[in-house]
Amino acid sequence: MRAISVIVLVLLSALVLVSGLASVTEDVELKQCRDLCRDQKQFDEKQQHVCIQRCEDYAREKKEWGGRGESAETDPERRVRECKHQCEQHKRYGEQEREVCRSQCEKEFREGGGRGKKYYYDVEEEGEEQEVFGEGGEREENPYVFRDEHFLKKAESQHGRVGVLQRFTERSELLKGIENFRIGFLEADPQTFISPAHFDADGVLFVVQGRGTFTMIRENRGRTTTSSRSEIKRHSFNIETGDVIRVHAGTPVYVVNKHESQKLVIIKFIRPVNTPGAFEAFHGPGGDNPESFFRAFSPELLEAAFKVDRESLQRIFQQKEGTIIKASREQIRALTHGEEGGGIWPFGGESSGPFNLLHRRPTHKNNYGQLFEADPNEFEQLDDLDLMISFANITRGGMSGPFYNSKATKIAYVVDGEGYFEMACPHISSARKEGRRGQSTGSSRGSRQGTTYGQVKSRLKRGTVFVVPAGHPVATVASTNNNLQVVCFEVNARDNFKFQLAGKNNVMSKMESQALELGFGVPAKEVEQIFRNQNEEFFFPGPEMHEQRRRGHSAV
Repeated sequence: MRAISVIVLVLLSALVLVSGLASVTEDVELKQCRDLCRDQKQFDEKQQHVCIQRCEDYAREKKEWGGRGESAETDPERRVRECKHQCEQHKRYGEQEREVCRSQCEKEFREGGGRGKKYYYDVEEEGEEQEVFGEGGEREENPYVFRDEHFLKKAESQHGRVGVLQRFTERSELLKGIENFRIGFLEADPQTFISPAHFDADGVLFVVQGRGTFTMIRENRGRTTTSSRSEIKRHSFNIETGDVIRVHAGTPVYVVNKHESQKLVIIKFIRPVNTPGAFEAFHGPGGDNPESFFRAFSPELLEAAFKVDRESLQRIFQQKEGTIIKASREQIRALTHGEEGGGIWPFGGESSGPFNLLHRRPTHKNNYGQLFEADPNEFEQLDDLDLMISFANITRGGMSGPFYNSKATKIAYVVDGEGYFEMACPHISSARKEGRRGQSTGSSRGSRQGTTYGQVKSRLKRGTVFVVPAGHPVATVASTNNNLQVVCFEVNARDNFKFQLAGKNNVMSKMESQALELGFGVPAKEVEQIFRNQNEEFFFPGPEMHEQRRRGHSAV
């Protein structure tokens, strides 16, 4: 179901912040909210009506509980009360979400010097989760997060589907550095066959779930011959959860889900080789669905090429069932026995075949999570793409980071669980920095100089894609209900380093006391007590788990 991407709560929060200005009346605020609802081009008439109705409901409630007394602009306590009231009134929030919301009110309106930030909430339709993001005084869209509605359907049948994420630069020019990469997925029902095709793109595939057989037709590199004629062979590989497969552009491939009850799910990292950011599948076997590229040729040309009559040609292009086809047990068995090309990997095959990421020793591991990584220095399959692939399994209630990559941009795909991430970003606030410098904050602190940072924060669930550019500090938190599992494709990975900002190997703990004292403007001892207190590394107890433990210690 497509989310209503109008930022209704965003608008409502913005109205609260301006409600104390004498020059702005409630009628003007309500009009602004209505106008923004009408400006959402993706809305149909019904969605616009729902949005406008929420604006009116809010305005009516606001008049009842906040329309009198001291201005919210100059009264932080009132702003906290109003913010918490919104948390309580939000019908789709559970108690955990309300607690987080109330805590954020305290942080932004009381601890933040009574100034506060404006957070934007994507209000989604019933059954959908909500996204929180951004900082700044105007409407913004989160350029770093993608959900189901951002995937384009490439193929779909009753037995499975193939989807590809929209181009990154369609979301924002901030993602121009990764504009030539795409992310896709394949979901295939048990006992199905994915039709042969080749692509004008290089690909790296990660098996999220299931078992199957992956077949490629490629040059027979294992033999040397005095003849200039190149040979091609069929190479088949057994695949399972955690396998990483490299597919070169132009290589014909097909897949079998041989499991009798489990879906096969594969995530794809794609680098087009013709047009930047654009690629196509080319189906040889097919008919009407999928359409065979052979049908683009004239009949007389095909007759000559294949040395057959036209009637015979017309009989073979009959496929109408789609790209993902149900197969019989006998057909599955025949497709998975493996005869040509050295047998079925890993019982025969080559170093360029799949490897299993989850069979490697974790780079980081403790009670709060584990991280598996494979970089281009170790695996020739990733070398020419300058790509690292990693898999993070964050224990429920745990968190990873904060940390940042020195030069790699991370494209992350949530494969299971739920949680959220937070990222410090200079881009979503720098455009408004000059305008805010001249505004009085009501704080005793001096005016800010240089870069300011906005907080990008978003809920995560299965199928969410989020991007973390190089240099951007980020932390990811698993919910207390289940583990959060994320597969990451990190581009520009060669010589990249993860700089940890918390834990026993963090950057700040390596600085001299004088550097810390001069940098933070407080005695070095106070800073060192903060940055040298955490004994874990990379994975830590998350905010909720930490708070529960703190309360437990306090009770004792």
